[in-house]
Amino acid sequence: MDLRGRKAVICGGGGFIGGHLAKSLRANGVEVIRAVDIKPMDEWYQVSPEVENLVMDLQDKENCYRAAKGADVVFQLAADMGGMGFIENNRALCMLSVLINTHMLMAARDAGVQRFFYSSSACVYNAEKQKSAQVIPLKEEDAYPALPEDGYGWEKLFSERMCRHFEEDFGLQCRVARYHNVYGPHGTWTGGREKAPAAICRKVIEAKHSGKHNIEIWGDGKQTRSFMFIDDCTKGTQAIMESEIHEPLNLGSDELVTINELVDIVEGIAGVKLERHYNLSAPKGVNGRNSDNTRILALMGWEPSIRLREGLQKTYAWIEKEMMALTHA
Repeated sequence: MDLRGRKAVICGGGGFIGGHLAKSLRANGVEVIRAVDIKPMDEWYQVSPEVENLVMDLQDKENCYRAAKGADVVFQLAADMGGMGFIENNRALCMLSVLINTHMLMAARDAGVQRFFYSSSACVYNAEKQKSAQVIPLKEEDAYPALPEDGYGWEKLFSERMCRHFEEDFGLQCRVARYHNVYGPHGTWTGGREKAPAAICRKVIEAKHSGKHNIEIWGDGKQTRSFMFIDDCTKGTQAIMESEIHEPLNLGSDELVTINELVDIVEGIAGVKLERHYNLSAPKGVNGRNSDNTRILALMGWEPSIRLREGLQKTYAWIEKEMMALTHA
């Protein structure tokens, strides 16, 4: 399905990924008619002025019907979420996102929407397969038997199933991508919801400009992750939505690094070397997680490919500019 000329709605359009997706889709000829987010407009990460931008709580069913009206396709990215510090301490809030997904699926079905995209997460994967930092990359089938991240991961896995059954029972075409650690400019970098790349950039910038050359790292720094730059995320999201792939697909980089190596890269960009202090009581998530891209490569002939250093240079530069603006305000 070619999305060019289709009328698209982005739920969570005021968020980090949603803001980038709106601009990317419009640049690719997709008619984004509406972006919806619960945040006040001045807290949206990016705003596309040519789009109808609505501030609404999509846990409310009536708001979902208003959001879906006139849409050909819906991108459902709206969720109450954040980095590991947030999702480990707000499990009930994360679970309540099921209301958004339930009501948006119902609204899309009743509005005659042709396709529905759901942004799932690598947090759906079985924790037993993520105990070692010497990780075996996670295949799509590794989500079952189920033992996902408590709270957030359970909600994502349940909503994946709901998409599947809405397609089977009502004919609503659904596409699901399991995002793996998305980062980049115009994202959260402070306040408790930020993810590791942004948090490390902020801490290194603070250390560099304060002259206090030390950094706190959550966990022992040996936990492993892969991180996907936002441009790969938006490209993959559109490609998966346009595809005929009905099962959930990994959407993530397979460039595996330890958190210590992530800090090494950011230190290199900043031109500083910091003394590291490890907070072993802080939330650190699973010991190891990486994306197995065998299926997306086989089915689409493409995988996320932007190298971590390249993406971090852009992210670091943007966060530093934001921090300096606040300092001199």
